[in-house]
Amino acid sequence: MTTEIERIETNARMSKIVRHEGIVYLCGQTAKGAGAGDIAAQTREVLSRVDALLEKAGTDRSRILTTTIYLRNIRDFAGMNEVWEAWMPNGAAPARSTVQAHLASEELLVEMTVTAAAG
Repeated sequence: MTTEIERIETNARMSKIVRHEGIVYLCGQTAKGAGAGDIAAQTREVLSRVDALLEKAGTDRSRILTTTIYLRNIRDFAGMNEVWEAWMPNGAAPARSTVQAHLASEELLVEMTVTAAAG
């Protein structure tokens, strides 16, 4: 039995959002533009992008199931967490992992991938 897969904001390389069987998958989100800021500024921008995509998919941050966070430098863990904890609703923390990674460009400090329950 085949179930429908909905792809939103799709191009030849990827979809920004994929919905399937009540689950919403977001592609990796980063800050945009040269000089995107320090870890706090970039984390705020990434989370704003996550909010916008979740809304477009008909869900919200309180329904996030898992998040993988990629940091250029693991020493930014505390700064990223400070912004994350202010953003995440109490009692809604998802399963989460954070790893150090080489990101697509030198100016990028953080990237996040998110999976959420549909609204």
